[in-house]
Amino acid sequence: MVLSMFSFFCHLFIVKIHKEIKLKESGYSAVLSPAGPSGRRGCTSPPTFSSCTAVNMTKFGNLTTDSGVQALNDYLGDRSYVEGHSPSQADVAVFEGLGKAPNPQFAHVLRWYSHISSFGEGRSKFPGSKPAVPSKVEVKEEEDDDEVDLFGSDDDEEEDAEAARVREERLASYAAKKAAKPGPIAKSQILLDCKPWDDETDMKAMEDMVRTISMDGLVWGASKLIPLAFGIMKLSILCTVEDAKVSVDDLIEKIMEFEDFVQSVDVAAFNKV
Repeated sequence: MVLSMFSFFCHLFIVKIHKEIKLKESGYSAVLSPAGPSGRRGCTSPPTFSSCTAVNMTKFGNLTTDSGVQALNDYLGDRSYVEGHSPSQADVAVFEGLGKAPNPQFAHVLRWYSHISSFGEGRSKFPGSKPAVPSKVEVKEEEDDDEVDLFGSDDDEEEDAEAARVREERLASYAAKKAAKPGPIAKSQILLDCKPWDDETDMKAMEDMVRTISMDGLVWGASKLIPLAFGIMKLSILCTVEDAKVSVDDLIEKIMEFEDFVQSVDVAAFNKV
């Protein structure tokens, strides 16, 4: 009796081992997903490896963003692998979706990433089929598709033409205002030496005659008498002129018209103001 029961249990054990070996060869693991409402870890019904994997891949979202990595970090909090108790193509898909080692703040992902990375080229031999993982490239392509207007828009062309016209009008208006705005007035300060005929010339009368000259842009300044020789004095008088309105040659000619007093006029100094 004891021998018969022993043989029966041995048979059951061998059958169980045989089933587990076949499951591993087919890429299916008994524990594929978190515990469900029944408390059982795995698919709700005996699915294929790829179908369970596809369900889990959508949990993480875009793994190039912190939110996607955080979702993966939470998922790996009590797991060693993305699916089951051994590395699979699901791990490879998520590994490639990350693209690089995560920040240390995601400790569980960093631990898992370092472990999967250690397999090197051996990752291609992991069991299962590689599922699709959302990536930044896919999101970018969708955004580009949304922005492309295959049929174009006449309204957009009209708006562009209107904007160009308004811009040209504003530029023209600005250029006109800039041209009309007066720039700085160029002025010069000139020291003139007015020499008399002899020592009997009334120098005070000479100065009064010179100051009677009035021109737009001419302002007379200080003056003084400077001795020359033999008692003859010369009148040094300062004036400021606007270069665009007063010619120095014209001013000297006007002074020389007082020929009873003035024998010659020289420019002693000429400075721009």
